[in-house]
Amino acid sequence: MANANSYIKLLRPSQWSKNFFIFAPLVFSRNLFESAPLLQAAKGFIAFCLISSSVYIINDIFDRSEDSVHPVKRDRPIASGKISITAGFIVSALLLFISIAVSWFLPIRFIVVIVFYFVMQFFYSFKLKRIVILDVFIIAAGFMLRVISGAEAINVQVSSWIILCTMFLSLFLASAKRRGELVSLTEINNLMQRKVLKEYSLELLNSMMIIAATGMAISYALYSVAGRTVTVFGTENLIFTTIFVLFGIFRYLYLVVNKKMGENPVAILTKDAPTLVNLCLWFFVCLVIIYR
Repeated sequence: MANANSYIKLLRPSQWSKNFFIFAPLVFSRNLFESAPLLQAAKGFIAFCLISSSVYIINDIFDRSEDSVHPVKRDRPIASGKISITAGFIVSALLLFISIAVSWFLPIRFIVVIVFYFVMQFFYSFKLKRIVILDVFIIAAGFMLRVISGAEAINVQVSSWIILCTMFLSLFLASAKRRGELVSLTEINNLMQRKVLKEYSLELLNSMMIIAATGMAISYALYSVAGRTVTVFGTENLIFTTIFVLFGIFRYLYLVVNKKMGENPVAILTKDAPTLVNLCLWFFVCLVIIYR
């Protein structure tokens, strides 16, 4: 019989850190210290955490057979049988309902975005994750929708530069995730656990990571010196934060390639000390430059 810890694990709260992308438009629109926009963004964050957990449960239900033979994922509540499929669907539906209820106090465009996110992720879990290349782009689209929803929550126009940077960043993380999965399952000779991985190779995924990383670095650097950016922030000093972006890219590549990590991007971003310190420094310097 499932206990409370099993249901908490079912929600994957550790993955909620991805939803902090929602706050990007708040920070870069210079509204971080305004109470009303901050409250709206916080509501959006809660709504996205709930709906993303709803999606994770659906994904676990569809993947229960494959997860049951995975060295790590077999301990997930549904794959291990601690929580039944029926109970999983009920919890998922409840989270979806509460998420929409929270979103009801936000602009209608925000609701449209998270509903689209839910539908996209549902079909990703059902079928699209098995289509090579498309699976990576859908993972990336999830991050982009988080940024767009953050802009809609506070009624600001999302910068095309932020969308571009987010797209390359999310493609980089998604490619690294697939690489980590490929390495992990190849080592235990279990590529059948995720059949789409048979369509990838280390060479292809390494190339995808390099292209995405290069695009991210260039787009961020161009954003920092773009005319609109300089006009809005009144300074060109944002260019100096590019050093943190480059360090973050190189450190992530080191961990993925040399340390064979990458299967869990959240673990790298939150548990690797140099990465975490670099991320905090980047955020602090950005705040000083933007809100000085």
